[in-house]
Amino acid sequence: MVTPLKDKSEDDDAIVTGNAMPCDKELLAALKRREPEALEKVFERFSDRIYRLAVGLLHDEQQADGVVQNTFLALIENVDRFEGRSNIGTWLYRVAYNECMGRLRRTRPNMSLDNLDDDAPIPNVFFDWQELPEEVLHSAEVREQIEQAVQELSPALRAVFMLRDVEELSTKETAEALGISEAAVKVRLHRARLALRERLAGYFEEYARL
Repeated sequence: MVTPLKDKSEDDDAIVTGNAMPCDKELLAALKRREPEALEKVFERFSDRIYRLAVGLLHDEQQADGVVQNTFLALIENVDRFEGRSNIGTWLYRVAYNECMGRLRRTRPNMSLDNLDDDAPIPNVFFDWQELPEEVLHSAEVREQIEQAVQELSPALRAVFMLRDVEELSTKETAEALGISEAAVKVRLHRARLALRERLAGYFEEYARL
């Protein structure tokens, strides 16, 4: 689910890929006419991505299925009020994220979902994993270690990391999806990347000595 990070600008706003579908007026009009083909097209483009985000935040495949179902149900119920000011995909991510946070609050009432570790010291133990061969970085064992490290992030940091570095949304799209400022996205992404580098430093150093 999660692939290793390569060094790239923390302020890079240009990571907009096919994941971020521009709002297609014809598609939106078809959705408002309740044309089954339109909903099927949107579902095919985004259901796996919504599921991936939900699994990453909830650690529960069954609940993730429920998030996907409720997200597209919300689209059906609210499409007439959708004005197209944001991408359909961004809107779906926002609904899915809110659904995930609601489920986390119900199941973990004592957990601080917005904990950004603001008082924690800046990580200072790193390993330059770009020194490792490409095949090592993409091995199943390394992917497992990275996924475990991602799951140890707070939900707030994990959501930003997944949308920016896994789903490859732009800073603006991520901000819209999470309902936060672009500046907050950059700060959280920076903290998430630093935390991951520190948590993986020991593993990669040990791996490099093998």
